[in-house]
Amino acid sequence: MDKADILSLTSEELEREILAMGEKAFRAKQVYDWLHVKKVTEFAQMSNISAQMREKLSKKFYINSLKIKKRLVSNIDNTVKYLYGLRDGEAVETVLMEYKHGNSLCISTQVGCRMGCRFCASTIAGWVRNLEPSEMLLQIYETERDSGKHVDSVVLMGIGEPLDNFDNVVKFLKILNSEGNGMSLRHLSLSTCGVVDKIYELAELRTGVTLSVSLHAATDEKRGAIMPINKRFHLRELMTACDDYFKSTGRRISFEYSLIEGINDTDESAEELIALLRGKNCHVNLIPVNEVKEREFKKSRYVERFRQRLENAGINATVRRTLGADINAACGQLRREDKAEVK
Repeated sequence: MDKADILSLTSEELEREILAMGEKAFRAKQVYDWLHVKKVTEFAQMSNISAQMREKLSKKFYINSLKIKKRLVSNIDNTVKYLYGLRDGEAVETVLMEYKHGNSLCISTQVGCRMGCRFCASTIAGWVRNLEPSEMLLQIYETERDSGKHVDSVVLMGIGEPLDNFDNVVKFLKILNSEGNGMSLRHLSLSTCGVVDKIYELAELRTGVTLSVSLHAATDEKRGAIMPINKRFHLRELMTACDDYFKSTGRRISFEYSLIEGINDTDESAEELIALLRGKNCHVNLIPVNEVKEREFKKSRYVERFRQRLENAGINATVRRTLGADINAACGQLRREDKAEVK
């Protein structure tokens, strides 16, 4: 019999498993605390659990783990980029960033990505599989263990499209927000390229998660040229879903906009964005595009000019601070280099 991934079980699921083993319900709470509060890596470390029960657990379950394959530390701003190896030999990236308000961790939700955004490094090698809830949690646990720093906020903005791995991401959120583990989901942001049907489902859950929508263009023609998802869900559908998310949750939408030289950084593009967002309770996060050697896209020289045009029109906009520039902290690049080395 294949062993089950115990770290991917919610507290309710774990209790059902423990009861089925003939144990008392309070044992489930003890095991859950060992896994998600004390964050042990072996059943043998659960000192208030009997040897007999630990043996039963080890026969039925395994405690998932990640291995640090590479760790890059920025000499500029202390950003740390991890390449974590998974049990099946695949790898994902995680980035720890220091801000005045605390430490933020950008985690991956898939091995690779199938969304195909033309400027993104994560999609070049294609999609391999979804990450399990445990593999998302362990990016937090292992980073805290290695760095000695507490993670104050989490951003689902690494490799992969979170809403393309919806069920596992929702389980991850539930475990992360559970009693004992206890990170408020108001400290978590989820970035999506615009999987409209799943935005509605996420809104219904009322998790408190901040939704960040990768927009990058404000007309169907321009967005469709760089983001294949726009052929499936047009801008009107996406914006309606965003309005519903705000109405259902009260959480302001953040729109990500990567500025690409000559593609979406013109005055005309700024006016199109103003027309699309006028009157909405939102924030625009302008991002100088990360240049990837396999792509022809170049970083815009007109970021501040674009921002000022939005501000003058009453659209709240800021330019994302570039972190880890000396270690290529943009997601996808380290994994791609590692795969090339393996070949």
